[in-house]
Amino acid sequence: MRGLLWSALSAALVFQADLSAAQALDKVTFGTNWVAQAEHGGFYQAVADGTYKKFGLDVTILPGGPNANNRILLPVGKIDFYMSANLLQAFDAVAQNIPTVAVAASFQKDPQVLMAHPGQGIDRFEDLKKLTILVSKEGMAGYYQWLKRDYGFTDAQVRPYTFNPQPFLADKKMAMQGYVTSEPYAVETQGKFKPVIFLLADQGFSTYSTLIETRRDLVEKRPDLVQRFVDASAIGWANYLYGDNKAANELIKKHNPEMTDALLAYSIDKMKEYGIVDSGDSIKLGLGAMTDERIKDFFDKMARAGVVKPDLDYKRAYTLQFVNKGVGTDIRPK
Repeated sequence: MRGLLWSALSAALVFQADLSAAQALDKVTFGTNWVAQAEHGGFYQAVADGTYKKFGLDVTILPGGPNANNRILLPVGKIDFYMSANLLQAFDAVAQNIPTVAVAASFQKDPQVLMAHPGQGIDRFEDLKKLTILVSKEGMAGYYQWLKRDYGFTDAQVRPYTFNPQPFLADKKMAMQGYVTSEPYAVETQGKFKPVIFLLADQGFSTYSTLIETRRDLVEKRPDLVQRFVDASAIGWANYLYGDNKAANELIKKHNPEMTDALLAYSIDKMKEYGIVDSGDSIKLGLGAMTDERIKDFFDKMARAGVVKPDLDYKRAYTLQFVNKGVGTDIRPK
């Protein structure tokens, strides 16, 4: 009888300990800016392999998409962290007096590319000025203004990009924007040829990308929570690129049933090949790295191009408080 009582008591204590551990997790919602894909892989990895839980976090990923605008949910407290496309959104938040701030940069390079047909004499980046280019409205407001200012591209050569590659596939004298991790794959599979690819980051478009943004009040009142999310996300990215990412990819496909294994594999391969996540400053400073010098360089380019006002207090757009601590470098293959 005493043994039974002892077993029951032990079971109750174990249950209570598990319950306490579960209750100790901080619930966090992270909103992305598009449907689930490999470009979000590090965050899904940290959910799938338990990294967030190891850091005391119960993270829910809220996917974005064509009919979702998760960014507006951040300042009103509906989500805790948001994945922004590049630094221009952080600069805009300062200009609009929105109380958000970038705390880490998951991508060291923006994946934005311009693509052209092979065999058309487009051997250098400047050769693209000879072509009609499909550019989105967002691209026209951002990187294309820089292309005009620094490279002499013109508005006359632009046609609207509607995220449909068919016009590009049908016209060899046309170029098209895209992400190095996705649109070239669509061209290869539908057009049956490999496009000539120019990564804008390698031409001087020096923004960070896939940044983690949060609210200023969270940085001030709960810096430990922010630090744990940033660190766990960096480890998630290292494991997604260099470890077993099967569970993360399954979770991505669960959130986005249209995603395929082939595209996931292609995207991961291109992130590695082009150093999208892990290159430059992240090699020594850790994944998620940002520096004042790099952000100033991008701001100055955007100011010269007329994208942002030169007197903007851009340093309010970000903080280095949570990055550059070497996180994830021990996971990288030697």
